[in-house]
Amino acid sequence: MKLIETDERMMKIIKAASRLNLPDWWICAGFVRSKIWDTLHEFENRTDLPDVDVIYFDHKDTSETTEKELEAELKRILPDVPWSVKNEARMHVVNRIEPYTSAEDAISKFPETATALGVKIDKDHNLILTAPWGVDDVINLKVNPTPFFRESKERAVIYKERVIQKNWKGIWEKIDVYQL
Repeated sequence: MKLIETDERMMKIIKAASRLNLPDWWICAGFVRSKIWDTLHEFENRTDLPDVDVIYFDHKDTSETTEKELEAELKRILPDVPWSVKNEARMHVVNRIEPYTSAEDAISKFPETATALGVKIDKDHNLILTAPWGVDDVINLKVNPTPFFRESKERAVIYKERVIQKNWKGIWEKIDVYQL
C-alpha cells in the first residue's frame, strides 16, 4: 500500500476517480500490477499504461452511454490519463458469462491472478486494496490464470492469447509466465 500511497501521480488518479462517487468502484488491473512490477524491476520511470481501468457496479444504469459520460468527466479532471470506465453490471453480456455479483466478483474473474487487483479510497481517504487471489503472484513476478480461467478450455485459450498479445515478458523480463 505504501508503494501506491507515496506515488503522487497514482494518488492523484485515484482521487480523481473517487470524485465520481461511483457505487462499488475500483481502479484495477495494470494500474496496480505495473506499479508493482516496475518497482520490483527497479525501473526509474513508470511503464506507460495503455489505459487506466475504472470499474464500478451499478445494476440500475447499465448504459454504455453513461460509461462514456463518466470517462469524459474524468478526462475533464485529468486530461492526460487514458481513462477506461466500465460498469461490471453489464460486462457479463460482453464477456458472455453469468452476471457478476459485484465489482470485486468481476475482478476475481480477470484472466490473471497478477492482474486481479484493485485500489480505491474510502470516504475517509484511506487506500483500500482488493486482491481476490492474493498478492503472492504479483509480488513473486508470476503470471498465472485465475481459477475462473482454468475452468474451461475456451477461457484457457483467452488466457494464452492475452499472454502473447500483452508481451509482458518483453517489458518485465523477470516475470515467469505459466503456460496452460
